[in-house]
Amino acid sequence: MKIIIYGANEMASSIAVEFFEDHDVIVIDSSQKNLELFSKLDVGVICEDALNLKLLKDNQLSDCDVFIACSNDDKSNILACLTIKQIANSQTICFVSRKESMESLNLLKDECKTSYVQNIENIIWPQKFLVQEIFEIITVPDAVDVENFAHGRARLLEYRIQEDSELLGKKLKDYYFNSEVLVVGIVRENELFIPHGNSEFMLNDKAILIGTPVGLDITAGELFKEKKQVKRVAIIGGGSVGYELASALEKTSAKLKLIENDYDRCEELSLNLKKTLILNGSGTSLELLEEEEIGKSDVVVAITNNDEKNLLCSLLAKQLGAKKVITRVSQGMTANLFEKVGVDVAISQREACVNEIKNRIIESRAGIIATVERGQGEVIEIQLGSDFETKQLMDIKMPAQGVIAIVKRGSKVIIPKGQTKIRPHDILLIFTKTSDVAVIKEFFK
Repeated sequence: MKIIIYGANEMASSIAVEFFEDHDVIVIDSSQKNLELFSKLDVGVICEDALNLKLLKDNQLSDCDVFIACSNDDKSNILACLTIKQIANSQTICFVSRKESMESLNLLKDECKTSYVQNIENIIWPQKFLVQEIFEIITVPDAVDVENFAHGRARLLEYRIQEDSELLGKKLKDYYFNSEVLVVGIVRENELFIPHGNSEFMLNDKAILIGTPVGLDITAGELFKEKKQVKRVAIIGGGSVGYELASALEKTSAKLKLIENDYDRCEELSLNLKKTLILNGSGTSLELLEEEEIGKSDVVVAITNNDEKNLLCSLLAKQLGAKKVITRVSQGMTANLFEKVGVDVAISQREACVNEIKNRIIESRAGIIATVERGQGEVIEIQLGSDFETKQLMDIKMPAQGVIAIVKRGSKVIIPKGQTKIRPHDILLIFTKTSDVAVIKEFFK
């Protein structure tokens, strides 16, 4: 697949790193200095303006499959997507940095069905994905990751094994899980593996479960005896992400506090957030955190634009007794480091966008519908053909480790057991390590 990336910045770098090994990637930018960021990658670079239609034709880019406009200018991204459509039947992905840009484009797409804006198939506002991910983790107590499948009828949850966990020290075969739940993976010291019956849950492991929402709710109630409804949430950072997150959480019953250092921004926030207590000050001020009893929060979210500040705020909140700390980071590698030093959940906005492009747009053709643990594991979707021989799940011997976690049969969602019959035309959702995806897909093909 040929992928063209317009805009040589850090987001473009993350996208290129993800796809250059398996796809033909070309980066376009008018600055040679910006393009130096890609000198160590096996990608093509073109130092020109992507709004130049003649340039696109002269460089034979009419056969591109996906065009990703992720420069730092919304208008340029929109125009670049419209320009490429003049010569190529490619799928377009347009990044916008402002909510207003996203809303305007969506409004035009909805109201003007024949508008040229219809040529922009995918609009990505990075803050949106970050807010969605944080919101889901907050509203599912104790989870450190949440993914939804089958239009919400199935879900993946990830839990950290703590000292008071019911699973600590137990083998998988010795704990009875709800019949609508499967343990599909365990992460130990940042390494993912597919468990078997004798796999033991150890302190600080992350257990990955897939099941129906009802089954997972029952399991959570059994694993966490204490009712852990989120009642208090503190947000550090009142930028666009902080505001959007607070807006979403105001629709819940949680009591909200938001700390922002800029006084003018605090005034603006107070006019738009009706149920949130706005505090003017620094999230790194121990005096302020103690005075406002941030340590009594069920969840503290540090989402400023500075990794170092977020880490310091998170560690202070954790030291004061906050039950769960969620931290915004710039890169996935930084996230691993933050979690090692005590942050419960570290989320990269850039990584969330790359996963969106990978799962929903580029790899969707290959049946990949979710990526977990920073690319170590994947949920793949495989539809069985009419020539598939009906057999029990226990009789299907895959050539690599993986778990058939969900069977979609018409409108039904089945969490299979050993005796479950797998039939022609069933759609299987399989959890496996990324390195084994190709082998498993080939086996079912």
